[in-house]
Formats: sequence, structure tokens, C-alpha cells
Amino acid sequence: MTGTASSPHITRSELKGIPMTLTENQSAAAVADHHEPSLLEAFRQQPRTVWVTAFAAVIAFMGIGLVDPILNSIAEALDAPPSKLTLLFGVYVGIQCVAMLLTGWAAYRFGPKRTLTTGLVLIIVAAGISSLADSIDQLIAYRVLWGLGNALFIATALAFIVSAAKGSQHGAIMLYEAALGVGLAVGPLLGALLGEWSWRAPFGGTAILMLIGAILCAVMLPADAPHTERVPVRIIDPLKALRNRTLLITGIGSAFYTGALFTVIAWAPIAMGLRPIYAGMVFFGWGLLTALAGVFIAPGLARIVGQKGGVLIAITAYGLVMALAAVGTMTDTVWLIGLAVILSGLPSGVLNTLFTGVAMSAGDGSTPRSVSSAGYSFLRWMGAAIAAVLVAHLAEWFGSHTAPWWFATAYCVVAVAVVSLVRNPAADAHAVDEDAALIGAEEY
Repeated sequence: MTGTASSPHITRSELKGIPMTLTENQSAAAVADHHEPSLLEAFRQQPRTVWVTAFAAVIAFMGIGLVDPILNSIAEALDAPPSKLTLLFGVYVGIQCVAMLLTGWAAYRFGPKRTLTTGLVLIIVAAGISSLADSIDQLIAYRVLWGLGNALFIATALAFIVSAAKGSQHGAIMLYEAALGVGLAVGPLLGALLGEWSWRAPFGGTAILMLIGAILCAVMLPADAPHTERVPVRIIDPLKALRNRTLLITGIGSAFYTGALFTVIAWAPIAMGLRPIYAGMVFFGWGLLTALAGVFIAPGLARIVGQKGGVLIAITAYGLVMALAAVGTMTDTVWLIGLAVILSGLPSGVLNTLFTGVAMSAGDGSTPRSVSSAGYSFLRWMGAAIAAVLVAHLAEWFGSHTAPWWFATAYCVVAVAVVSLVRNPAADAHAVDEDAALIGAEEY
């Protein structure tokens, strides 16, 4: 997910390691007077290509939260049982799990711009035809296409933002993080507002917005560099990266936590049973806290207890929130379920950043970081897909809508046990790698 326009495999940390060119006659005082521009100044410096890509990223990040507020409306209109509704999320993340093995290769083989633009086109088509679906099975099939498009776009969007940025790279990366926050928060709101009119409207609205973004990206983004200038990546490389013990253990732990995360995303709308506008407000709060916690809370927590310690604390907190949701469902207290969903955004945002930091601490320089992150994301998305598919069946098998929440709590217990096995000293670092939140953002 990181890199430059010619090769999406240069991380933000590597970019920061490239020194500025200074003429020999510059005085030390001049260098001392140099300072990074303010965030507002950095935003203003960015060219249109950066803003265009960020706009498209906002729409892409809306993909998950968009569906939550209208889930019950879809169930009523298409006579869909819970097991079919949760597949809308299961297949979405399932295809992204598989796509993690393809995105790096595709960017190398066809070029980052072609890969990104193809992803946007797939999202447009999927969202557009979703608004015309006549059955839940059709809608599920279209979500497969949507998930593939989202994976191809997100995997290369940051590369363009970083490579086209002017002035401070920090400003460009923060712009991408802002796109994440806006997308996670606005997605549920858009789904809620348009969903009050018709469940089809949010899909149509997304298609129109993404069409604008795709046209702008196709016209304004720079052409791909020649094939010979790109870093070669094979489809099997992300799986080979999992030979690293720390990366493998962290990926397995993240898979269990992400299973709990997608229990919230896929099951909470069904458990609450709210009309679109109210469900949208709940998930707006969730998305906002997720984005803010990843950027502002996670680094502070890591400074106090280290990245691994922060992960263990956040997973434990997530498990407690899952138990709170179970109590709310058991007592039929809808506001308590909604509160649990919103509060879950805090540990979720922390984990998006710190879990990735622990995973990336496994790097020894022999494997490109983008390849390692792809292998890690392959495992965590596998956990998400399995949990989203199983969640409705758990409720049916155990005859209780509370069962998925208790299983989510158990996922967190397993995740804590697995992460405790990480022995890499680098995982206990008290400084968070600055692109950890961005790799974590791929989850959406």
C-alpha cells in the first residue's frame, strides 16, 4: 500500500530516510532555521493529483459502513435471512483476502495507475448494478466485484499521494489518513440518509461519486513508468513472507481480533434492528472513533507500554466491549448495543495501528515491506471473512442472537494468547512506525 508512482513499494519511513539536497555553502544556522510547514500549509501545497486520489480514497473507504445502516431494509425488501445478509460482508472481505496475493503483482505487471483505475471501474460497476439488484444472491455477487475493486484501488492509492506530494511528505500522508477518517464516518451517514428514501439509493450515490473520482484519476494521474523500472513481485511472495515467525504469529492473532471486528460490522445492525438513520448515527460514531484512535491514541499508548503491550490492552478492551454488546442483546437493550458498537471504535483504531506495528517489526530487510504487509493482511482478512460468514449461523445453531457476541469475546481471548507468544524485542518498541496506521487502514 506504500510506494511511489513508478513502484508502490517505498515506505514512508524509507522516504523520510532520503536526505534533502543542500548546497555546500549553506550555513548551519540556515539549516537550523528550517522547519516543517504546518499541517494546513502542507495541505495547501499539495497538487491536484493528490487531492483527486484522496477524494477517490474517501469514497473507497465508505464501502464498509455504507451497507450497515440499510441492512435491515435490504432484508425486508429482498426477503433475505440473516445468513445471507452477513455474506454481504463475508464475500467483500473474502475476495480482498485473495486479492492481497494479486495487488503487488498487478501493480508490477500492469502499472500502478492501471491497477488503481481498474479498481475504481470495478467499484463503479459493482455499486451501480447493486442498486438494480432483484435478489440478495445478486447483491452478494456484486459485493464480490466491489471487494476486488476496493483492494486494487487501496493497494496503490497511497503510492500516488506520496509520489505526487509537494513539500512535507507528512502533510500528504496526513491527507490520506484524513481520507480514511472521512470515509469511515461519512459512509454510514450516506447510507443512512439515502437509505431513508430507498436501500438502493446509497449504492447509486456511491457509483456516481466514484465515477467522478475515476474520471479525475484517469485524466490527472501521471502515466505509469516503464515495466523495467518497477520492483518485481510474484503472486506467491506474500505467502512466503509468512515464514517469518513474528509475522505469522501476529497475523494469526490479528485474524482472531478481526473476526471480532467483523462480528460488530456484520451482526450489530441485525441485533439492533434500527431504521437506517439511527443505525447510521451509531456507525458514524464508530467510524469517527476508529479513525481518531488510530492516529492520536495509539502512539501515546505505545509510548507508555510499547506496541505489543498496547495491542494486548486494546484486544482485552475489545473483548470487554463484546461482552457489553452481549448483555445488551440478552436484555434487549438496544441503546446498550449501540453504545458498545461506538465504544468499540476506540480499541479498534488503536489495533489498526499497533497490530500493524508489531507485525512490521518482524522485517529484516530481506522482504519488501509491502510484501510482508500483504501476507499479514491475507491472514487477518481471512479471519474477517470466516467470522462474517459464520456469525448468523452461530445465532441459528445456538438459538440466540447473543451467541455471536460471546464468540467475538472468545476470539479476543485467543488473540491475546497468540500475541503473547511474540518474542521479538522490536515488537515492544515504544515508537510507532508512522505508516502503521496506513497499512492498518487497508482493512476497510
